[in-house]
Amino acid sequence: MYTEIVKIIEGGLVNDQKKVISYAKHLATKLEDEGNDKLANKILNVLKNIKGLPVYQDKLFTAPVDNETRLNIATVITPPEIELNIKISDSIKGSIEEFVSLVNAKGKLNKLGIEVNSSLLLYGPPGAGKTTIAKHIAKELDLPLITARFDSLISSLLGSTSKNIRKLFDYANNRPCILFLDEFDAIAKARNDSQEMGELKRVINSLLQNIDEFTQNNILIAATNHEELLDKAIWRRFEKVIEIGKPNSDEIIDLLNLFLQGVDIDFKEDEKKLKILSSELNELSHSEIKKIITSSVSKSVIRDNRTVGFEYFLLEIFLYKNHNNKDLDKAIKYLNEHGVSQNSIKDIFDISLRQVRNILSPVL
Repeated sequence: MYTEIVKIIEGGLVNDQKKVISYAKHLATKLEDEGNDKLANKILNVLKNIKGLPVYQDKLFTAPVDNETRLNIATVITPPEIELNIKISDSIKGSIEEFVSLVNAKGKLNKLGIEVNSSLLLYGPPGAGKTTIAKHIAKELDLPLITARFDSLISSLLGSTSKNIRKLFDYANNRPCILFLDEFDAIAKARNDSQEMGELKRVINSLLQNIDEFTQNNILIAATNHEELLDKAIWRRFEKVIEIGKPNSDEIIDLLNLFLQGVDIDFKEDEKKLKILSSELNELSHSEIKKIITSSVSKSVIRDNRTVGFEYFLLEIFLYKNHNNKDLDKAIKYLNEHGVSQNSIKDIFDISLRQVRNILSPVL
């Protein structure tokens, strides 16, 4: 709450109506959450008489652009636009809840003389759900998510990247939001990285300075697939660091149940088949598992099958792991090794039972 009041004063002093309106509405929301409806309504009534902007006005603002390409260096998504269907492991869920609670309690902590910054670093393999978690936090905190676009932020012109970083942080600093730096390693690589030459080495100091200033009163989330590339000084800037790994066996079964909600499957209550699928999906990321499920369901619909069969689901796993290489012999052997009967295999590939048997037990 103290942050909102300070931002409103800052906006008033520089005659920035958009900043005043934005933070005033965010302050009203916080007051409502705390049960102070009377003061919240007073603030909202004052704002109603101003020809201002809606609660999530970022879409009406012109996002900062790179001077060379004229491309936006950020995209904005507001809480009403965020639709999530996720399953988060208990360990990670607890860490995320701690971060959200830390953000919500920052005013109380500051009042007690405890200084914390609202910053979070997520790291782990591609497709593990880091971007989804950033959206989840934005939804929980009811704040727009401003995502940096590093493809346009990193300029070929010497010195322009540092200017773009400054633009990005200034833009996020002028409205209640979460600034999300995805693929963070693209700009935060170690300064002693012998493979990196030129401007990227020179912008780290600018990045560190902007992070230090921004996180005093704002929320920052960064994500990387390559934590080993990050500059050592970067790690110290984040209040909380969470590793987002690939799902374990129990989490895979939870994901199957989550993504297959409302879909008829013939292995829902079959622990043996679920265990086989879980084992075959092991070492895959959340996004890869979702992709396999989506493909399996889509093909069942195209075949006019009302039920997603175990054998067809298993075939999708085979095709994904083999980059969609439809090697008939390998596919038949794979399905048979994982519990699919010869008769079912015959029906799947529309071939004779003799062909199936010849592939599984070739005559020498």
